[in-house]
Amino acid sequence: MTNAPLAAYPALRLRRLRQADWVRRLVRETVLTPADLIWSMVVHEGEGEVPVASMPGVARLSVREAARAAKEAKALGIPAIAVFPHIDGAKKDAQGTLAHDPDGLVCRAVKAMKDAAPEVGIMCDVALDPFTEHGHDGLVEGGKILNDATIERLVMQGLVQAKAGCDILAPSDMMDGRCGVLRRALEAEGLQDVMIMSYAAKYASAFYGPYRDAIGSGKLGTGSVDNPGDKKTYQMDPANHAEALREVALDIAEGADMVMVKPGLPYLDIVRQVVDAFSLPTFAFQVSGEYAMLMAAAQNGWLDEERAILESLGAFKRAGAAGIISYFAPRAARLLGA
Repeated sequence: MTNAPLAAYPALRLRRLRQADWVRRLVRETVLTPADLIWSMVVHEGEGEVPVASMPGVARLSVREAARAAKEAKALGIPAIAVFPHIDGAKKDAQGTLAHDPDGLVCRAVKAMKDAAPEVGIMCDVALDPFTEHGHDGLVEGGKILNDATIERLVMQGLVQAKAGCDILAPSDMMDGRCGVLRRALEAEGLQDVMIMSYAAKYASAFYGPYRDAIGSGKLGTGSVDNPGDKKTYQMDPANHAEALREVALDIAEGADMVMVKPGLPYLDIVRQVVDAFSLPTFAFQVSGEYAMLMAAAQNGWLDEERAILESLGAFKRAGAAGIISYFAPRAARLLGA
């Protein structure tokens, strides 16, 4: 981009364009709307809503409440909902068998939401961690996460979700090659219109803790298998950025329609690099830890809650993201529509 030469002060006073609300709106470079948001939502098997202690204002929703939320998303102008399940710990096993149950929680929630608001897109997480007793995204053997065997399970999971009506499959497992295998399986099943948004650059982050609370994830390092205590052998090293571009390039080559960077705010530099390098719809996930930090600070009176919500979401758009997956989505949509 070529920059015009700047006049010297006082001919140039940059504050002229900030002096009133109307002119600030007129020259605003980045605009956030409800259409930029994907509502991150946790569903559970029971009735009603169950508050998540580590995420003030967020609750697990029953299938019935999820259907109502889909109608709310439509009314608010939110284009899509990302669904994550809370599974009863007694029903989990080392293989995450319930992940590919066509009558399981996720599939029932998808069907209910699509029946309630067919105009709202539904995105499903493709990973085993909500369903495994050990809490890992893949199968574990001898203290290692198995890549290819895990992909077989992920394909089974993705196909039942797609057949239930899911519009976007979002593999978050970070196994090598999973987008390509999943894309070929969708084509073979006549599900060629189902989109893939890959968690292409997903980092081994400290910001996922409240999410693990929300879904009742198994505790890493414990259980009936030799269970690794972290996810560093498959999620990315937070120190790396060139590696993120390689991950994104591979997923695009394998058939991903959209890509994602996760977490969000600590990785805005990665978002910008991915957008500049590939010009593909790139999303960011404002994860549970980011939500919890902002809410904790706001509840202590250290931040202006509403301003902080919108400012944080606007940062993703400024970095070039096509949209943001966030637990703030319904709240932000109401604020933007006010």
